[in-house]
Amino acid sequence: MLEKDLHTKVCNFIRVKYPEVIFRTDFAAGMPMSIGMAKRQKVLQSHSGYPDLFIAEPRGEYSGLFLELKTENNKVFKKDGTLLANAHHKEQAAMLVLLQIRGFQAQFAIGYEDAINKIVEYLESD
Repeated sequence: MLEKDLHTKVCNFIRVKYPEVIFRTDFAAGMPMSIGMAKRQKVLQSHSGYPDLFIAEPRGEYSGLFLELKTENNKVFKKDGTLLANAHHKEQAAMLVLLQIRGFQAQFAIGYEDAINKIVEYLESD
C-alpha cells in the first residue's frame, strides 16, 4: 500500500466510525514534489518532521492525537524497539517528543491496522 492510500483508508475509517471527530491529514505526505513545491512546503511549517495526521479531540490528559503514518514496509524501528539510524525518522521522532511535551499523544503508526488500533484506543479512552 502506498502512503497516500494509507492516508485515504485511515481518513475514511475515521469519517465513518467517528463522524463527529475533527481531524486533518497532510494530503501531500508521500507524494513526490518538485524542488519549488518542497521549498514552499518548508516555508509554511514551523518545523520539519510534523506528523501526518492530527485528531483534534481531547481525551483524558491529552489535548489531541498526532500520528506519523508509515506503510507496513517502512522500517522505523529495529527489532529491539530503538529507532533506525535514518535522519528523516529521527527528525520525525524528535517532533513527536516536542508534541508530547506540549500535552499531545504523538507516535508513529506503522500500517493501517496499527493506525486504526491507536485511533480507536485514543478516542475510546476516558
